[in-house]
Amino acid sequence: MTSINDHIKKDKEILDNPVTSPQARRHTQEELQALESYKANHPLDDHDPPPLELYCYATPDALECRVYED
Repeated sequence: MTSINDHIKKDKEILDNPVTSPQARRHTQEELQALESYKANHPLDDHDPPPLELYCYATPDALECRVYED
């Protein structure tokens, strides 16, 4: 995807599809919530954030998100 808006649009299309499996629907809903939250707090940022960036935005204290400076 080229932008966060494209990613949100694709996720909404997946959720609108009646043959989407329950597992895919749950994953897509969680991803859509994270994308919309990210977009609401970064209105000028149009890039499509990778999953790790979304995770670290939601849980900045997680071990995977720590940044060490030497």
